Amino acid sequence: MMEREFVAQKLREFQVQEFIDQSLGNVGHSQTLMKKTPLGEKIIIYASRPSIVVGRRGANIKELTRKLKKQFNLENPQIEIGEVTNIFLDPNIVAERIASSLERYGANRFKGIGHKMIEKIMEAGARGVEIFLSGKLPGARARSWRFYRGYVKKCGDAAQVSVRKATRSALLKPGIVGIRVSIMPPDIRLPDDIRWKEQPAAPQEAAAAAPGGGQTAEQPATAAGAAAEEKPAEEKPGKARKRAARPRAAKGRKKVTEEPTHEDEGAAGAAQN
Repeated sequence: MMEREFVAQKLREFQVQEFIDQSLGNVGHSQTLMKKTPLGEKIIIYASRPSIVVGRRGANIKELTRKLKKQFNLENPQIEIGEVTNIFLDPNIVAERIASSLERYGANRFKGIGHKMIEKIMEAGARGVEIFLSGKLPGARARSWRFYRGYVKKCGDAAQVSVRKATRSALLKPGIVGIRVSIMPPDIRLPDDIRWKEQPAAPQEAAAAAPGGGQTAEQPATAAGAAAEEKPAEEKPGKARKRAARPRAAKGRKKVTEEPTHEDEGAAGAAQN
């Protein structure tokens, strides 16, 4: 089935990459890519020191090609060398340098090696870095030391896809020391990075920005329409006169009725007599 073919192809690529990594040694090997071409398999090796990979007059390339043909049954492997631009943003090269430094200077200087490597990684432009050293450092009991700086994602899709990780081991006198490097590159875009899109300019603003003051034939009609909308509606003269002649009743006033008192009744009787 197709799935089995893909799995077999990826497994073969992984085995080739491990074999090349073990064969080259400390040459700053970053990664190996395999591509199928009509002429055969194309193998691209990325390293920080390509001249050591090629060897004198291409001796190392010829020897590596012969071994690949014999061990993996490759018909016509074509090997190309690619150079890594920024070595301190590649976790494989960083882990290899830490391992070689530990094997060279010993386990007593592991703190200086870790802090120095972190400074170089941050100077290269990384957003964050984390280095774990596990083993008998510096005494006889195994411990884990963590060196970190900046911001490194630990969960989510960004941590699985965008964060670059690598592992390596160093053989020292007390025993084997494990090295794990995680680097967060500067070009990564996190899910919470929200950017606003600029809206296109409105037609009137575009016309105003055009040469000639932006005066068009449609502007006078638009101004006349706006003036007609702003002008209030006028009333007819007949209705206005009727409304002015009609008396208005005072709002909120009550009618007061006066009742006659006893004095008024006596005065009215005297007048009748």
